[in-house]
Amino acid sequence: MALTTAAVLSAAAASAQQVLTLDECREMAVSSSRELKEEQTRLKMAGYDRKIALANYFPSISLTGTYMWNDKDVKLISKSSSDNLHSAVDRLKQSQDNAKSRVESFMQEFMAAIASNPAMAAEYNNSPMWQEAFQILGEVIQDVRAFDVATPVGLLVSSIEEDLTLNIKNVLGVVVSIRQPVFVGGKIIYSNQVAKMAEQLAASTYEMKYVETLTDVDQAYWQIVSIAARKRLAESYVDLLEQMETDVEKSVAAGISTKSDELQVKVRAGDARLLLTKAKNGLVLSKMFLCKKIGLPLDSDIVLADELLDEVPVAEIGPGKDMEQIYADRPETKSLDLAAKIYKKKADIVRADMLPQVALQANYVATNPSFKDGFQNRWGGRFSAGVVVNVPIFHGTEALHKTKKAKAEATLYSDKLEDAREMIALEVTQNRLLCEEALERIEMTRSSIESAEENLRTATAGFEAGVVNTNTVLMAQTAWLQAQSEYIDAGVGLQVAVSNLEKSEGNLHLREPVK
Repeated sequence: MALTTAAVLSAAAASAQQVLTLDECREMAVSSSRELKEEQTRLKMAGYDRKIALANYFPSISLTGTYMWNDKDVKLISKSSSDNLHSAVDRLKQSQDNAKSRVESFMQEFMAAIASNPAMAAEYNNSPMWQEAFQILGEVIQDVRAFDVATPVGLLVSSIEEDLTLNIKNVLGVVVSIRQPVFVGGKIIYSNQVAKMAEQLAASTYEMKYVETLTDVDQAYWQIVSIAARKRLAESYVDLLEQMETDVEKSVAAGISTKSDELQVKVRAGDARLLLTKAKNGLVLSKMFLCKKIGLPLDSDIVLADELLDEVPVAEIGPGKDMEQIYADRPETKSLDLAAKIYKKKADIVRADMLPQVALQANYVATNPSFKDGFQNRWGGRFSAGVVVNVPIFHGTEALHKTKKAKAEATLYSDKLEDAREMIALEVTQNRLLCEEALERIEMTRSSIESAEENLRTATAGFEAGVVNTNTVLMAQTAWLQAQSEYIDAGVGLQVAVSNLEKSEGNLHLREPVK
């Protein structure tokens, strides 16, 4: 029953473990990296900048609305002039009234004279001419009585005064403007080229961070494989010493070995157990570090696929690449090359500011009050179109110095590119030599392991036969442990060296373009 329960618990623990391959660790690290997400955001921002630069090819349309309140109206005639006009109207009215009074007095006096003089009355009655003349005169007097000049003149003056008072207490305005660049010295073209290269630069920076992430994961992965192999080696070493402890105790009891031999073995066994403890602790910490890299909780129970192998797999070294192809594949050289081109284009942009700029512009302006047909309190608008030309003449040689600065920055990045090419060539050569050295070291340590195992077998058999002392066996065990450790170091060192070689030769590409 106890065995069955132990088997069930062991199976449950095994099923709870997550077995990860190197490719899976890489994918998880890429998907969970905050730095890569930041670079991806910067790449999106560069894409937006490119679209912003592209918008400069199209006309810009703007709508502006205004409202203005004024505490007073505007009068186009002064108060003194208005008073003079009203005084003139009053004088005209007075003159008109005086004229009417005089005409009416004349008629009354004339009619009274006829009435008081019989001779004149008889002549008037017997003369059709005088009657017709007096009839016409009467009609004229009636017209004079009806004639009124002062009233319409007064109304006219009031109307003019009202028309010359502008009601601008509430002013509304709307302006629709369209501007289309025609020639700006090539600035729009250069700006679009810079924005496109800046987006490529952001993609190259993302690729650099991507390659760095893969390399970091590779090193953490193979470090775990190395520590796991050392842990298994330490367990085997502990088993050897514990077996030897038992054998020495029997030899001491039989009087073959001394108490000093027993103490020496016990000390070595204690060192082996301490070595095993350090390996276990190192394995726990290294797995926690890898979990952090790949975005898992630090206490996740993971097992690496290569961790379970008896030996560290031997990596294959790919064929060498042409240096020009390496330069083209490395994101560092692409970034520096793009940076140099960007600053060259920036010099062109600054130079474009020194050239004339031509644009077509059209405006539609609507206001209330309107001036379209006199001054009226209603909406009215007008359309205008024309050409705008701006010719820079002098601004303290600012543009000239900006151009020189941009050229200097382009030269600076060109020099950095040459230095980077030289460093890449050195790095590729160094990593390839390290790979070849690691291969030779593997072959050498294999031979050392065979010799150490044979030596340990012979020493152990001799100790059991009583012809070999304890020191000889312990030395054989130490030599075996060292040979095994060196073989593990050589295998892991080759894996790391191959990973660094792939990075230096630009073989760690993005599997798909970043979006």
